[in-house]
Amino acid sequence: MKFKLKAAVVGAVTAVAALSANATIATVFNSISAGTTSFVSTVNGAGAIAASDQLMDLAGGTSISRGVTATSPSAYTISKPGGGSLSPTTYGSMTGEALDISPAGSGTNPIGYRNSGIQFNFTSAINSIGFEVGDWGTCCQPSALYISFNNGTPIQVGNSLTFGDVFFDELAEVFVAAFDDSSTFQNVQFWGDGVGEFLVAGGTIRYATLDQGSLPGTVPEPGTAALLGLALLAAGVSRRRAKAGR
Repeated sequence: MKFKLKAAVVGAVTAVAALSANATIATVFNSISAGTTSFVSTVNGAGAIAASDQLMDLAGGTSISRGVTATSPSAYTISKPGGGSLSPTTYGSMTGEALDISPAGSGTNPIGYRNSGIQFNFTSAINSIGFEVGDWGTCCQPSALYISFNNGTPIQVGNSLTFGDVFFDELAEVFVAAFDDSSTFQNVQFWGDGVGEFLVAGGTIRYATLDQGSLPGTVPEPGTAALLGLALLAAGVSRRRAKAGR
């Protein structure tokens, strides 16, 4: 009986520890410089290192392969979720080349326009990604931007309702990012739903792999307190039985 109670206590405490590392979804939306700083500081605050890959000399085509470099330790490819050719271009003061992902399609927002965006397929799983977006918020409002990990629930990373409401320093250029430390993922998709607008994404791709539950501000999941109480109750019963058996 003593052994069984001890095992129950250990199991309950282990469950509490696992649940206390609650997963967090977070986003970044800011100017390119401030957004980049925010992304890197968030990754560093979670105990990880942010990788970066400046998009230059892109050849286009249906798939773009990016290899391992000193600042980008994971190889990845860029393509369109629905297939089709990628058209490299430049835009404003974005730090690298960009790809035209002008929204097209129809359906229930935000899913119906996914195929007009881009997707990143990483050889090593990640759970944080950020990049630059150009010529957004200039027409066709309402217009929202989304990031999805492994085709999961779309995470809204930006929303424009009127002309210029998402400009920084009067520039139609922003840095967007999403974090999900519930797991790691190899596929990331990004798209907009403002049909009729010109939209580009790229610049410098930044990404990282965070430990589960490592984002600042995580809180215990509902039920954790109840489990902790159960563990303490079981520990108390165990001690009383141990004294009675002496």
